[in-house]
Amino acid sequence: MEYKLASNTWDEKEVKAIHRVIDSDNYSMGEQVEAYEKDFANYIGSKFAIMTSSGSTANLLMIAAMFFTKDKSKRLSRGDEVIVPAVSWSTTYFPLQQYGLKVKFVDIDRKTLNIDLNKLADAISDSTKVILAVNLLGNPNNFDVINNLIGDRNITLLEDNCESLGATFNNKQAGSFGLMGTFSSFFSHHIATMEGGCVVTDDEELYHILLSIRAHGWTRNLPVKNHVSGVKSHDPFEESFKFVLPGYNVRPLEMSGAIGIEQLKKLPNFIKIRRKNADYFKSKFENHPYLEIQNEVGLSSWFGFALILKEDSPISRKNLVEVLGQEKIECRPIVTGNFLKNKEVLSYFDYDVSGKLENSDHIDSHGFFVGNQQIELTLEIDHLYSVISQIMHLRAD
Repeated sequence: MEYKLASNTWDEKEVKAIHRVIDSDNYSMGEQVEAYEKDFANYIGSKFAIMTSSGSTANLLMIAAMFFTKDKSKRLSRGDEVIVPAVSWSTTYFPLQQYGLKVKFVDIDRKTLNIDLNKLADAISDSTKVILAVNLLGNPNNFDVINNLIGDRNITLLEDNCESLGATFNNKQAGSFGLMGTFSSFFSHHIATMEGGCVVTDDEELYHILLSIRAHGWTRNLPVKNHVSGVKSHDPFEESFKFVLPGYNVRPLEMSGAIGIEQLKKLPNFIKIRRKNADYFKSKFENHPYLEIQNEVGLSSWFGFALILKEDSPISRKNLVEVLGQEKIECRPIVTGNFLKNKEVLSYFDYDVSGKLENSDHIDSHGFFVGNQQIELTLEIDHLYSVISQIMHLRAD
């Protein structure tokens, strides 16, 4: 019995989509990417979606765009304070450092694994310009509470939703609560487009900025009338290499767009099966004497299944992970664990820590997760439960 972190979500439909691109002889971002963006925006319930080369570059563009907006109420400047949870993926944080922002780390909630909302309230200051909420392992934040904390303050809410495509809170898609939200379609995520990511927003100016900085900072991909350059020339030669913003080249492949169109059609059923697996996982582990699991907020899309050893566990995480490996059960740390343990890279950051990070520390030393997939995992979850029960029974004795 093997229990893998992820499995392939493709069939002949994705293969045919790739061949459509090959037959078109156009591999750079084009009609397929544009169609995928429309489908994605429609699924999320946002006005605009921008496909990128990865979820990491989606985060990069999201932060960069806020430096170029003409709207002063949204614009960021170097030194502005951004609040983040202490547990997330590295490229949640790196764009903040790269744009010279002051990063304020806040502890997570041990049950939800998202930012601790009480500690978030304590962390908000007159200097806070952005709250970057991370929906971890498929679990949305309680956005009612976050929006109440923001109130009438001039604080922008952004979302890193790279692990939580398909999650909802109050019947609204996670990733659509903030001014912008980001997504990933890497192999192990809810849909897979080779590599790929998305930024969604309802703000037309930010949409135009994103269009420009995704591809070199040029005007070529902008509509004739736009919020970046004003009105474009009708001469395509003149506009072909006209640069207006310091951009990147983080365009997706046309193949990724074509695959994404097919994957989105399957996504509702993928989420349904993931939630069915989660129900079975919870029935086995939610009352475990030595393990805690992630508490769902709203409707999680269950990226994976977190397991956190309690303080009185008869086995260490290190030893348990070794046993799981021997039994062909793949597992990983809960994202990066407490990101502040990475002292080398943090030496490049301007950062602060609000309060203590007890829960992040506990997750870092006691937590791990196993995979969830778009196929039924009853046998795999039974195998996991059996292995853990046997080793803990032996150690407890």
